[in-house]
Formats: sequence, structure tokens, C-alpha cells
Amino acid sequence: MTSGQDARFEDNARIMRRAALASLGVSALLVILKTFAVFASGSVAVLASFADSALDLFTSTLNLFAIRSALTPADAEHRFGHGKAEPLAGLAQGAFIAGSATFLLFQAADRLIAPQPVERGPMALAVMVFSTVCAIGLVMYQRYVVARTGSLAIGADKIHYLGDIATNVGVIVAIGLAWGLGWQVADPIIAILVAAVLIASAWGVFRQSYDQLMDRELPDSDREKIVAIIRAHDEVRNVHDLRTRAAGVHAFIQFHIELDPKMSLMRAHEVSDEVEHRLCAAFPHAEVIIHQDPLGVEAPQPSMVA
Repeated sequence: MTSGQDARFEDNARIMRRAALASLGVSALLVILKTFAVFASGSVAVLASFADSALDLFTSTLNLFAIRSALTPADAEHRFGHGKAEPLAGLAQGAFIAGSATFLLFQAADRLIAPQPVERGPMALAVMVFSTVCAIGLVMYQRYVVARTGSLAIGADKIHYLGDIATNVGVIVAIGLAWGLGWQVADPIIAILVAAVLIASAWGVFRQSYDQLMDRELPDSDREKIVAIIRAHDEVRNVHDLRTRAAGVHAFIQFHIELDPKMSLMRAHEVSDEVEHRLCAAFPHAEVIIHQDPLGVEAPQPSMVA
């Protein structure tokens, strides 16, 4: 990477670490508050929210270590860096989110069979409103970080907190109906809906993490953009054998370009550097590998580009 890219990477790394610490701090605070709310209210919906926040605390801690590992520079034993620490953390998140949802389903089913009243509704409502405000603030910051860095771990955390906002609102409604109107069945019903949201978020995190671990190609829109950038160079005659993958915040791009057979080796090198710089400007965390072919000398292999 150039010095400018190095500076941008360090800046993004610092932002990612701050986002991970912010998530850890918010989840720790909410776990403490919701612990009191659960024991005071006896609400299974609040219990569902507590379980979600406890899971947030675990995954935020996991994310912090995963991000630190993913941002560790490549070394002699890890030539491609440590970017896959992020999708590994994502798989762990998905598994624990699914486990938490299963636990909530059993608890909610039990309360459907034997409903129990919600106590100290105002205190529980105050805790849930405060939790919602905290989650909204954190999601807004995480959205900025993801747009800036493309971090998979922060993106997964953002998705989870978006679900938290929806579930917190549902819990507030459940407390209002159960405590305010005496409709006790609303409490376990909302808990079941929270569990459904958790399962959906677990599946999304799992799919995204699995794709990175299996070296899935970058999205078609990114691949088309890459090809367009390459072909925009006046001296590039053709491009083939494009291969891409992602690992955490890093992208790996390799391809063959066809050049004029009469072009000097020095000029071929310069053209490759120019193409690489254009790609790195569009994909700041990309590692680009280019192979030069003389036009018409080597028949291109079957291309994966549409």
C-alpha cells in the first residue's frame, strides 16, 4: 500500500476499535440495568431483552478481540493477514444468537401456559426506553463506521442492534399491555417475537460470515466496477481470469490484462501500476495482483465475468 493508503488504513482501524469499545460499553451498561428490571418486574419480555443484551456483551467482547486480530498486519506465517478473524467471530455470534433465541422460546412457551403478572411497570418501562435510546445512538455511530471501513464485525453488530431497537419497542408495548391493561398474554407473545427477530439476525450474520470463510466472490456490482476500471485504461486491450475474495475489511483482487505485444517491459509495468492505483482508489483495502499477457499470444481462460 502507498503511504496515503497506510494512513487511511490506520485511521479506519482506530475508528473500528472505538466502535467495538462503544458497543462493549453500551452492552455492559444495559446488562446491569436490565438485571434489576428483570428481578423487579418478573416480565419474560424484559427477560428476553436482558438475554439479548447479555448476548450483546459477549459478542461485543468477541468482536473487540476479532477486530484487533483482523487489523494485525500480515506476517511471515500469515501472508494474507488475519482478516478471517472477523467472519470467525461472526459465526460464533450467529451460534450464540440462535441459542439465546431457543432459550427464549422455551421461557415464553412456559409463560403462555402459566401467565404471570408484570410488576413495577414504570421502572421496567424507564429501563427499556433508556435502552432504546442507547441502541439508536450506537447504531447511528456503527452505520458511519461500516460506511467508512466496510467492517464485517461492526456490520454484524449493527444488524443485531437494529434488531434490538425493534425488540425493545416490542417489549415496551408488552409491558404497557401486561401491566397497564392487564393483558398478561402479551408478555410471552412479545418474547416469542423477539426470539424470531434473533433467529433472523443469526441467519443473516451466519450467511455473511460463511461466504467470507468460503472465499465467495465479491458482489457482481463490485466485479463489474473492477472490470470497468481496468478497461478504462487506454492501453489495456482486454481483461480475463478475474478472481476476487474478501477477508474482514480486506479485499483480494487478481486478474490478467492483455497489452500490446510491442510494449516494453517497463511500460507494461507502468500500466499495471496505474491500473492498480485506480483500483486501490476505488477499493481502499484491496490487495491487487496483476498478470500481463501480450495481446493474441495467450488465449484467455474461461472468464467468470458476466
